[in-house]
Amino acid sequence: MSNESFFYQALVYLATMVVFVPLARKLNLGSVLGYLIGGIIIGPALFGFIGHGGQDLMHFAEFGVVMMLFLIGLELEPSLLWKLRAPILGLGGLQVTVTAILISGLAMLFGLPLNESLILGMILSLSSTAIVLQIMTEKGQMGSAAGQSTFSVLLFQDIAVIPMLAIFPLLAPAGLSSAQVEDHSLIAHEPAWVKTLIVLGAVSALVAAGRFVVKPLLHIVARTGLRELFTASALLLVVAIAVLMTLVGLSPALGAFLGGVVLANSEYRHELESDIEPFKGLLLGLFFIGVGASIDFKLVLEQPLLILGLVLGIMAAKFAVLLGLGRLFKLSGEQNLLFAFALPQVGEFAFVLFSFSLQSHLLPQHIVSLMIAVVAISMALTPLLLLAHEKWVQPYFGCTAKPPEREPDKIEEKNPVIIAGFDHFGTIVGRFLRASGVRTTVLDLDSDRVDLLRRMGLKVYYGDASRMDMLKSAGAEQAKIIVIAMGTPEKNLEVVDAVKKHFPHLQMLVRATGLTDVFDLMNAGVLHIYRETLDTSLRVASDAMEMLGHRAYQSQRAARMFRRYDERSMKSLSAYRDDKQYVNVMKERIEELQKLIQADAYTNMLIRDAGWDRENAEERN
Repeated sequence: MSNESFFYQALVYLATMVVFVPLARKLNLGSVLGYLIGGIIIGPALFGFIGHGGQDLMHFAEFGVVMMLFLIGLELEPSLLWKLRAPILGLGGLQVTVTAILISGLAMLFGLPLNESLILGMILSLSSTAIVLQIMTEKGQMGSAAGQSTFSVLLFQDIAVIPMLAIFPLLAPAGLSSAQVEDHSLIAHEPAWVKTLIVLGAVSALVAAGRFVVKPLLHIVARTGLRELFTASALLLVVAIAVLMTLVGLSPALGAFLGGVVLANSEYRHELESDIEPFKGLLLGLFFIGVGASIDFKLVLEQPLLILGLVLGIMAAKFAVLLGLGRLFKLSGEQNLLFAFALPQVGEFAFVLFSFSLQSHLLPQHIVSLMIAVVAISMALTPLLLLAHEKWVQPYFGCTAKPPEREPDKIEEKNPVIIAGFDHFGTIVGRFLRASGVRTTVLDLDSDRVDLLRRMGLKVYYGDASRMDMLKSAGAEQAKIIVIAMGTPEKNLEVVDAVKKHFPHLQMLVRATGLTDVFDLMNAGVLHIYRETLDTSLRVASDAMEMLGHRAYQSQRAARMFRRYDERSMKSLSAYRDDKQYVNVMKERIEELQKLIQADAYTNMLIRDAGWDRENAEERN
């Protein structure tokens, strides 16, 4: 079969997705890098499964970028933007502006013309939303000050792509005709003032149509009850917006973003998201595979020092800007380092903007080829950079980077209970014990959270509970109990190991988030494990039974029985690590529990203790 065949190309691209993306996610590299690596391997640089014939598919795959921006627009509700206005506009806006100016200045020093330097500065100011958010979420860092600042900057960058797409055509070289830049535009030969009026009219028409035409049409389609018709309508909406923007000389991505924002408060927002998401993911994956295949490795081998120098220079410049802005916005030392280490790479939107710049003749081919290689390498270095921060930078500089108010963190008091970790889980434990008159010593690793909780009147100490000297300072030798509620399972296990080794007399009450976490803690010898979702889930189920007419006594007795049986089952299930054995034993336990609860309900169905029921309790009150 010819490698130009559509089915052959489809086979290669889909197989690449299925093979390389799971591998990349398993290695904590992120799906974007999986697509890029897959594209490199199947591209002309290595196996050559796809060659120049894949360029047509690249143009088709760029529609995935349009869908992505439509979905980003759907997510940007005015209330969310208003809530985050200060960090988004302040920190995010300064990061993009300062970085773009700095890189543009450096590009001009290397002899590039002003318009190309400005385009490069804007593109290279962006960072990778897909990679950074995934890594920080997996490490449990999104709740920290650095995580929130990172999210704000990335959100502003995603929004900034839109004005960049609108500004780029204005930076076209003087000798380039408008027909070259706007090949498919109906207004290419119109005077500038006419173009401006037509563009403003098109955008206004898009906003008005979204409010007064699209919503009623979607309501009519939804009433048919045909899911496939709603999916077709969602795709039609995105395609129509893209075509309209192309006809008036604007980027299809810009129109898709505006259309998404207009429909952000629509009652059909979630339905649109669920219908478009699979198409967006598939087409965007094809786009990144095509980008990986298009990396010019011949150029990389010919100029390795130049490319390595560009990668290190760009990342160093962005790191310096991020470090300075973090200090300006009063991030503490260790949080500022994490913030700076997270965002110095160039992001996936750079591929979109470089592709647009090349097609619009705004940048020459050799610069685009060079920059695509630089962007891909910088993204590939991101997981390694964050790993280096976690392994080497944070242990040596995290505790020394404390602000002056950290000095009083020497712990004088000795209490019977130590709480290690004071996020939403630990805070509830601490507040309850404090209200009950039980004295506690609280340690937390997030310095900004420590400062916030202190301002709220809670006595919290900054410190790493996995360190023996910190536990000793907190009074572990005299304490009786330690509640371990760190932000990640890995950190919980570190604290468990430290307590077992140095303070074995302490009773450990340990937070767990999932079954794997539970089993790891059991294997570590922990006796008292608390799944943070178990009690809430059982309370929901118990309330649902009462709403269906079951007696409160019956529903709550069943919940208690379920909990006792489930906790006993966990201890025995931890021995089964083979998937097949685990599934079979779990099926038996589910059936056994169902029979036990139903038998208990039958035995106790004559009990009519009305005091359990809410209605009677409310009447007595």
